[in-house]
Amino acid sequence: MLDVFAGTGAFGLEALSRGAATATFIENAPPALAALRANVAACRADSMARIVLADALSAPVGSPHDLVFLDPPYGGDLVPKALQRLSANGWIDTDALIVAELGPDDIFMPAMPLAERRHGKARLVFFRNLAAAN
Repeated sequence: MLDVFAGTGAFGLEALSRGAATATFIENAPPALAALRANVAACRADSMARIVLADALSAPVGSPHDLVFLDPPYGGDLVPKALQRLSANGWIDTDALIVAELGPDDIFMPAMPLAERRHGKARLVFFRNLAAAN
C-alpha cells in the first residue's frame, strides 16, 4: 500500500496491522517525518515500511502499488496533481484502489467514483486508478 502525504502514517500503519504486506510512505514535512518514523518504530513495522522523503508532486520513479491513500493539505487541489505525477512515475498499479481525502473547498471527483463518504469537513472518495477508469 502507498500512503501519500503520509503525515503520521496512520493509514499505512493501520493497513499493515490489517494484513498489508508492505507500506510505502511519501512525506516531506520534517515534523511529520519525525512523527512517522517514531510511529513506524513504535509499531515495530521497520521491516514492512519504507519511508520516501519526497514531495508527492515531484516524487521520483517508484514501483506500483495496488492500494493508494492520499491525504494532502486541504484547499490546494493537490490530489489530481499528485495522481498525475505518481502515475507517470510508476507508483500506482493500473487497477489500484485509490482513496482520496479532500477538504471542503477541494473539487476533485474521479470519472467513475466507487463511493463517497463525508466525515465532518472531510470528504473521502474511493475509485479505481484513473488510467483504468478513463
